[in-house]
Amino acid sequence: MGTATAPAAPAKAARKPATMAQALNRALHDSLAADPTVHVLGEDVGTLGGVFRITDGLAAAFGPERVTDTPLAEAGILGTAVGMAMYGLRPVVEMQFDAFGYPALEQLISHVAKMRNRTRGTMPMPITVRIPYGGGIGGVEHHSDSSEAYYLHTPGLQVVTPATVADAYGLLRASIASDDPVIFLEPKRLYWGKADWSPDEPETVPPLGRAVVRRPGRSATLITYGPSVPVCLEAAEAATAEGWDLEVVDLRSLMPFDDETVCASVRRTGRAVVVHESSGFAGTGAEIAARVMERCFHHLEAPVLRVTGFDIPYPPPMLERYHLPGVDRVLDAVARLQWED
Repeated sequence: MGTATAPAAPAKAARKPATMAQALNRALHDSLAADPTVHVLGEDVGTLGGVFRITDGLAAAFGPERVTDTPLAEAGILGTAVGMAMYGLRPVVEMQFDAFGYPALEQLISHVAKMRNRTRGTMPMPITVRIPYGGGIGGVEHHSDSSEAYYLHTPGLQVVTPATVADAYGLLRASIASDDPVIFLEPKRLYWGKADWSPDEPETVPPLGRAVVRRPGRSATLITYGPSVPVCLEAAEAATAEGWDLEVVDLRSLMPFDDETVCASVRRTGRAVVVHESSGFAGTGAEIAARVMERCFHHLEAPVLRVTGFDIPYPPPMLERYHLPGVDRVLDAVARLQWED
């Protein structure tokens, strides 16, 4: 008798450099293809493909009924999405820039965030609101805000922000599939960053609500998210010259917040710095620092510090490099973590 030959394992799809913008585009494409209730709407998302071309080609593939250009009226766009969700659709709204979304805050706070609660769970709000946010692209005011604190202060909303190509795809797919509303914050200056990735076999990423350790370390923890993740990774590499071994935690999900991963890291290292672009006063970092102090007090060797944008309106493009947290400011904060024996 002949020897049976085992079937060859299927070849894995080739991984090649891809941008975050391409991963987001593919996530929207795959969500539209997988679920006929998914609809994309927003200013210039159809024919133009979005101001950052995130929706490029989707209208041609799925038609204007499912990828729809809207008037320049953010409150109307989100109000329409509320009605769509009430009738069983899954709208994905694009707010063209971060600060353009403010006219829609009333719809978001009064209706999107509260509808499931006010109907005792009988009416979910599966709305994903995509918002390009943050600075670093030379944009003027109204085009570079980091507005995450507004959304985090609104119970009923999930708030997520990717920092990698793989997370851009995985988190957006998960957000669109969620029955609760998601504010999906896309770091504009990371749109064109590249990583090896396969659109045909995208890697599995942790679910909504889970942080990840991007770089293990023993000396102190840098807690960050979105556009500040690459800054903290660069700072951690530079810190080795000073003898510091810094751990970097990428939150990925600001709400739900992953206390478990964050606190486990801080308890290991005994020191923490929170880094983000938005203003410091009453900002996201203040909440994170308070949570860490409450849960890790007896493990801390120094107060939790913050490195943030300044408490000013976003500056002109020529000055934004002074406003945004950079490697030097992060390292200065690490140096203030009471290293004396």
